Amino acid sequence: MHSFVSCLMHCVWTTKDRRPLLTPDLQRRLWPYLVGIARESGMKALAVGGTEDHVHALVSIPSTLTVAKSIQLLKGNSSKWTHETFKENCGFEWQKGYGAFSIGISGVEDTTRYILAQASHHQKTTFKEEIEVFLKKHGMEYVEQDLD
Repeated sequence: MHSFVSCLMHCVWTTKDRRPLLTPDLQRRLWPYLVGIARESGMKALAVGGTEDHVHALVSIPSTLTVAKSIQLLKGNSSKWTHETFKENCGFEWQKGYGAFSIGISGVEDTTRYILAQASHHQKTTFKEEIEVFLKKHGMEYVEQDLD
């Protein structure tokens, strides 16, 4: 039998120290660039969005990549591109960690809507509150300093 894999991940990562470096101009170019990185790496990006200090990406990860490698490819390649393309952002870095939350196929539509509505969502919810909701929903233990 052929291998069939459905690995849908809602991934979240921040700029270092959550600095608001993802300007609207950078976002307009970065989101499609992340889609391209995913495609070139064998993933499929179903939605990419975020705000000035963090990114959300819903990706389908193939059986040939681990979640960690997938995130490394997205963050590493986008960081390199950002330094080359937006030289004024010479201090740009991604935070070391990330969140990766599995979703089922029935959650794709809601997750996509959620990712694309990040700007309005964060008018009433902080990033810290948002990530705590994800961690609790997925039954993950954490300590307060893990969220810095």
